[in-house]
Amino acid sequence: MYLEHVNSPEDVRALPASALPTLADEVRAAIIERTSAIGGHTGSNLATVELTIALHRVFETPHDKIVFDVSHQSYAHKMLTGRAAAFLDPARYAEASGFSNPGESEHDLFSMGHTSTSISLACGLASARDLAGETYDVVAVIGDGSLSGGLAFEGLDNAVELGSGLIIVVNDNEWSIAPNRGGIYRSLADLRATQGASEHNVFRALGLDYRYLEDGHDVAALEVALSELRGTDHPVVLHVHTEKGHGYAPAAANPEGWHHAVPFDVATGAVRPGAAAHPADENYANVTGALLADWMQTDPRVVAVNAATPYIMGFSPELRERAGRRFVDVGIAEEHAVSYVTGLARAGARPVLGIYATFLQRAYDQLWHDLCLNGVPATILVFGASAFGTTDVTHLGFFDIPMLGSMPGLTYLAPTCIEEYLDMLSWSIEHEGGPVAIRVPVAGGVTSRPEFARSDDYTHGWEVLRKGSQIALLALGDFLPLGEKIADALAVNDVSATLVNPRLATTPDKDLLGRLAADHRVIVTLEDGILDGGFGERCARALAAGDVRTLCYGLPRAFVDRYDPAELLARCGITVEGVAGDALGALGA
Repeated sequence: MYLEHVNSPEDVRALPASALPTLADEVRAAIIERTSAIGGHTGSNLATVELTIALHRVFETPHDKIVFDVSHQSYAHKMLTGRAAAFLDPARYAEASGFSNPGESEHDLFSMGHTSTSISLACGLASARDLAGETYDVVAVIGDGSLSGGLAFEGLDNAVELGSGLIIVVNDNEWSIAPNRGGIYRSLADLRATQGASEHNVFRALGLDYRYLEDGHDVAALEVALSELRGTDHPVVLHVHTEKGHGYAPAAANPEGWHHAVPFDVATGAVRPGAAAHPADENYANVTGALLADWMQTDPRVVAVNAATPYIMGFSPELRERAGRRFVDVGIAEEHAVSYVTGLARAGARPVLGIYATFLQRAYDQLWHDLCLNGVPATILVFGASAFGTTDVTHLGFFDIPMLGSMPGLTYLAPTCIEEYLDMLSWSIEHEGGPVAIRVPVAGGVTSRPEFARSDDYTHGWEVLRKGSQIALLALGDFLPLGEKIADALAVNDVSATLVNPRLATTPDKDLLGRLAADHRVIVTLEDGILDGGFGERCARALAAGDVRTLCYGLPRAFVDRYDPAELLARCGITVEGVAGDALGALGA
């Protein structure tokens, strides 16, 4: 076995060429085995095994610089740079994150998990090299799916202007997360069909030098192609054709489903019992797709929009086909998605954009300058905004409330259960008074509360669920079950607490707060998001002129990495015992 003896890229370069196919097989087997146990980005990593081996045969990191876009394809890189044990030994799987991480290795230049950034980062590295009078190669490795992001175009355009030595490897496996969307992919298809000879060459049109390699799994051919580019004094694109999921039949047969796999049986590819097919909001995804599909049958204005992750809003390939032009996947282009739905809404459509919170951050300016400034009626469904969402530091989604709370005219709703979510979604589609965002619940999975109180206008007003005295609990969104447990714990201590479902993540109900402050001594806010600029802070500001004690509970403004959600909440004092004890203590103060 070669892989277990690879401790650095020098060991890869020392191997005879005859050993490389076996090394590739071992790396691929390790990817499959590890992701079968703990999940991970299976298909994209299987596509770049030979490419990564060739990169480390030709270039000498960390002296030379390699930037993996998104780092969905960095597993092989990690194995070849001293971290093989984290893929071979189940007891050490947690030692390596799923994305590039400078804290793990000097061979990783950036922490990164969002797409389309590698070329811009590489441009900066190349410019700094030139300014310092140094000589080393800079390589950006970017997937074809990432080319749909606007930042990739900006990087390509600037690379030409800089005119510096830069190698851009385009790993073309013909897929984004879902099928590729956008005109650039017609050019890529022509280039594949003509072995790079097509006159429809987007890279040459921009002014870039260009090379093509058809078999991206021929490590010897890759090594030759990269060797020819080493030391280049100008920007050049090496377009490499690979297969997503290469070497594992289930992944190759279903590239979309195997982009990010949950634990599975290696022999069959079947999901292991108890492993969710998608993240914790899966059931919300299914009901979202079903509701929107029904709306489309009766309201021709409704359009569902997504940025390359259609499964989060329940649009399976079958449902996408049924929706036809009423479902639009804009590719990995979150900024465009927000401006696009703004245009749809201005022209009379009723767009619903489904997007992960961590990716919505990429469209801050479009939210501010396009959607909210124009006040158009569009709906944004924000998925994964929770401590119980993705826990990798590159994909944190719980910074959403301060971000969206800074947007004038935007109503941000936080439903507490599946019934309330569906009612809010239906209301938002018909709402004429400006944009609406809905924080799709995550914590605790799907909660049912059929007796929830409907509202004819969710832009204002909170729901009081229990009336008590002395202590009031404001439990936002999917923290309502936590609030119920805290109220029960207080009742054991003969304190009958008022329990409120705020419904609005960024807008205090000042009238209700005033009444609560008049007949309660302590008010507690609970939110599944960061405290700084969050829901609790807004409530505390509204209460500042009174005498009521206000205790705010939420998450830290910090980049926490691969944490256990329950442990993180406990560190923040967010437990039933902790909050109840603090509230009782404040009551007695």
